[in-house]
Amino acid sequence: MASPEIVAVVLAIAYLLLAAREHIACWACAFISSAIYTFVFWDVSLLMESMLNIFYAVMAVVGWYEWRYGGSKRGGLSIGRLAYWQHICIILGALVLAGLNGWLMQRFTSAAWPFLDAFTTWASVLTTFLVIWKILENWLYWLVIDSISIYLYLDRGLYLTALLFAVYLVIAIFGYLHWRKLWLENKQNSV
Repeated sequence: MASPEIVAVVLAIAYLLLAAREHIACWACAFISSAIYTFVFWDVSLLMESMLNIFYAVMAVVGWYEWRYGGSKRGGLSIGRLAYWQHICIILGALVLAGLNGWLMQRFTSAAWPFLDAFTTWASVLTTFLVIWKILENWLYWLVIDSISIYLYLDRGLYLTALLFAVYLVIAIFGYLHWRKLWLENKQNSV
Protein backbone atom coordinates (compact mmCIF):
# COMPACT_ATOMS: atom_id res chain seq x y z
CA MET A 1 0.00 0.00 0.00
CA ALA A 2 1.34 3.44 -0.92
CA SER A 3 2.08 5.89 1.86
CA PRO A 4 -0.25 8.89 2.17
CA GLU A 5 2.61 11.20 1.18
CA ILE A 6 3.17 9.28 -2.08
CA VAL A 7 -0.53 9.44 -3.00
CA ALA A 8 -0.63 13.16 -2.17
CA VAL A 9 2.49 13.80 -4.28
CA VAL A 10 1.11 11.96 -7.33
CA LEU A 11 -2.21 13.81 -7.12
CA ALA A 12 -0.47 17.15 -6.56
CA ILE A 13 1.62 16.64 -9.71
CA ALA A 14 -1.53 15.72 -11.63
CA TYR A 15 -3.19 18.88 -10.30
CA LEU A 16 -0.41 21.17 -11.46
CA LEU A 17 0.00 19.53 -14.87
CA LEU A 18 -3.74 19.79 -15.47
CA ALA A 19 -3.84 23.40 -14.19
CA ALA A 20 -1.01 24.36 -16.53
CA ARG A 21 -3.15 23.00 -19.38
CA GLU A 22 -6.23 24.84 -18.03
CA HIS A 23 -8.03 21.51 -17.53
CA ILE A 24 -10.84 21.68 -14.97
CA ALA A 25 -10.08 18.17 -13.64
CA CYS A 26 -7.12 19.74 -11.86
CA TRP A 27 -9.46 20.76 -9.05
CA ALA A 28 -10.48 17.17 -8.20
CA CYS A 29 -6.81 16.19 -7.88
CA ALA A 30 -6.19 19.28 -5.75
CA PHE A 31 -9.05 18.43 -3.41
CA ILE A 32 -7.92 14.87 -2.68
CA SER A 33 -4.22 15.74 -2.45
CA SER A 34 -4.95 18.61 -0.06
CA ALA A 35 -7.11 16.44 2.16
CA ILE A 36 -4.28 13.92 2.49
CA TYR A 37 -1.60 16.59 3.04
CA THR A 38 -3.62 18.11 5.89
CA PHE A 39 -2.73 15.05 7.98
CA VAL A 40 0.81 14.58 6.61
CA PHE A 41 1.86 18.11 7.59
CA TRP A 42 0.17 17.94 10.98
CA ASP A 43 2.22 14.84 11.79
CA VAL A 44 5.52 16.72 11.23
CA SER A 45 4.53 19.91 13.11
CA LEU A 46 4.11 22.15 10.08
CA LEU A 47 0.88 23.44 11.53
CA MET A 48 0.25 26.28 9.10
CA GLU A 49 0.95 24.00 6.14
CA SER A 50 -1.67 21.63 7.55
CA MET A 51 -4.19 24.46 7.88
CA LEU A 52 -3.25 25.65 4.40
CA ASN A 53 -4.26 22.30 2.97
CA ILE A 54 -7.71 22.56 4.57
CA PHE A 55 -7.98 25.91 2.76
CA TYR A 56 -6.74 24.29 -0.48
CA ALA A 57 -9.42 21.60 -0.27
CA VAL A 58 -12.12 24.25 0.06
CA MET A 59 -10.56 26.34 -2.70
CA ALA A 60 -10.50 23.30 -4.99
CA VAL A 61 -14.29 23.36 -4.91
CA VAL A 62 -14.34 27.14 -5.46
CA GLY A 63 -11.77 26.85 -8.25
CA TRP A 64 -13.77 24.18 -10.04
CA TYR A 65 -16.90 26.33 -9.83
CA GLU A 66 -15.16 29.50 -11.04
CA TRP A 67 -13.43 27.75 -13.92
CA ARG A 68 -16.69 26.08 -14.90
CA TYR A 69 -19.17 28.93 -14.39
CA GLY A 70 -17.20 32.05 -13.51
CA GLY A 71 -16.15 35.04 -15.50
CA SER A 72 -17.89 38.18 -16.62
CA LYS A 73 -20.06 36.29 -19.10
CA ARG A 74 -20.58 33.36 -16.71
CA GLY A 75 -19.11 31.09 -19.35
CA GLY A 76 -15.74 30.52 -17.68
CA LEU A 77 -12.71 32.66 -17.06
CA SER A 78 -9.97 33.67 -19.43
CA ILE A 79 -6.38 34.41 -18.41
CA GLY A 80 -5.79 37.95 -17.19
CA ARG A 81 -3.16 40.15 -15.54
CA LEU A 82 -2.97 42.49 -12.57
CA ALA A 83 -1.52 45.99 -12.34
CA TYR A 84 1.84 46.45 -10.59
CA TRP A 85 0.26 48.20 -7.61
CA GLN A 86 -1.97 45.17 -7.07
CA HIS A 87 1.08 42.92 -6.94
CA ILE A 88 2.70 45.24 -4.40
CA CYS A 89 -0.42 45.03 -2.22
CA ILE A 90 -0.43 41.22 -2.44
CA ILE A 91 3.26 40.96 -1.50
CA LEU A 92 2.97 43.42 1.39
CA GLY A 93 -0.18 41.67 2.60
CA ALA A 94 1.59 38.30 2.62
CA LEU A 95 4.57 39.72 4.53
CA VAL A 96 2.42 41.45 7.16
CA LEU A 97 0.21 38.40 7.69
CA ALA A 98 3.24 36.10 7.85
CA GLY A 99 5.02 38.35 10.34
CA LEU A 100 2.06 38.49 12.69
CA ASN A 101 1.19 34.82 12.30
CA GLY A 102 4.83 33.74 12.65
CA TRP A 103 5.21 35.75 15.85
CA LEU A 104 2.07 34.18 17.32
CA MET A 105 3.17 30.68 16.37
CA GLN A 106 6.67 31.24 17.75
CA ARG A 107 5.21 32.46 21.02
CA PHE A 108 2.33 30.00 21.52
CA THR A 109 3.03 26.79 19.58
CA SER A 110 5.74 24.25 18.95
CA ALA A 111 5.66 24.93 15.21
CA ALA A 112 8.85 24.28 13.29
CA TRP A 113 10.05 27.34 11.35
CA PRO A 114 7.10 29.54 12.36
CA PHE A 115 7.94 32.55 10.17
CA LEU A 116 8.77 30.58 7.01
CA ASP A 117 5.80 28.30 7.61
CA ALA A 118 3.55 31.34 8.02
CA PHE A 119 5.00 33.08 4.94
CA THR A 120 4.55 30.11 2.62
CA THR A 121 1.05 29.67 3.99
CA TRP A 122 -0.16 33.25 3.60
CA ALA A 123 1.57 33.74 0.26
CA SER A 124 -0.03 30.50 -0.92
CA VAL A 125 -3.47 31.60 0.26
CA LEU A 126 -3.23 34.85 -1.69
CA THR A 127 -1.71 33.16 -4.74
CA THR A 128 -4.42 30.50 -4.78
CA PHE A 129 -6.94 33.25 -5.52
CA LEU A 130 -4.74 34.30 -8.45
CA VAL A 131 -4.96 30.74 -9.81
CA ILE A 132 -8.73 30.63 -9.35
CA TRP A 133 -9.08 33.97 -11.16
CA LYS A 134 -6.58 32.80 -13.84
CA ILE A 135 -4.09 35.61 -13.25
CA LEU A 136 -1.00 34.97 -15.38
CA GLU A 137 1.55 36.00 -12.76
CA ASN A 138 0.37 33.35 -10.27
CA TRP A 139 3.07 31.08 -11.70
CA LEU A 140 5.79 33.59 -10.75
CA TYR A 141 4.52 33.74 -7.17
CA TRP A 142 4.63 29.94 -7.01
CA LEU A 143 8.28 29.94 -8.04
CA VAL A 144 9.16 31.89 -4.86
CA ILE A 145 6.77 30.01 -2.58
CA ASP A 146 7.81 26.58 -3.84
CA SER A 147 11.52 27.39 -3.48
CA ILE A 148 11.07 28.27 0.20
CA SER A 149 8.82 25.25 0.71
CA ILE A 150 11.53 22.90 -0.54
CA TYR A 151 13.75 24.02 2.32
CA LEU A 152 10.98 23.51 4.89
CA TYR A 153 10.16 20.02 3.66
CA LEU A 154 13.80 18.89 3.53
CA ASP A 155 14.26 20.13 7.09
CA ARG A 156 11.21 18.12 8.25
CA GLY A 157 12.26 14.94 6.41
CA LEU A 158 9.50 15.11 3.80
CA TYR A 159 11.83 14.21 0.95
CA LEU A 160 9.13 13.18 -1.52
CA THR A 161 7.27 16.41 -0.90
CA ALA A 162 10.49 18.39 -1.36
CA LEU A 163 10.97 16.56 -4.65
CA LEU A 164 7.37 17.36 -5.57
CA PHE A 165 8.04 21.05 -5.05
CA ALA A 166 11.21 20.84 -7.15
CA VAL A 167 9.02 19.38 -9.92
CA TYR A 168 6.54 22.20 -9.22
CA LEU A 169 9.28 24.71 -10.02
CA VAL A 170 9.75 23.19 -13.48
CA ILE A 171 6.00 22.90 -14.10
CA ALA A 172 5.49 26.51 -12.94
CA ILE A 173 7.92 27.72 -15.59
CA PHE A 174 6.09 25.79 -18.29
CA GLY A 175 2.72 26.84 -16.84
CA TYR A 176 3.72 30.49 -17.02
CA LEU A 177 4.99 30.18 -20.59
CA HIS A 178 1.85 28.32 -21.71
CA TRP A 179 -0.57 30.72 -20.00
CA ARG A 180 1.39 33.70 -21.36
CA LYS A 181 1.07 32.31 -24.88
CA LEU A 182 -2.69 31.83 -24.39
CA TRP A 183 -3.03 35.31 -22.90
CA LEU A 184 -1.19 36.88 -25.85
CA GLU A 185 -3.33 34.93 -28.34
CA ASN A 186 -6.51 36.01 -26.57
CA LYS A 187 -5.29 39.60 -26.48
CA GLN A 188 -4.58 39.57 -30.23
CA ASN A 189 -7.94 37.93 -31.03
CA SER A 190 -9.88 40.50 -29.01
CA VAL A 191 -8.37 43.46 -30.89
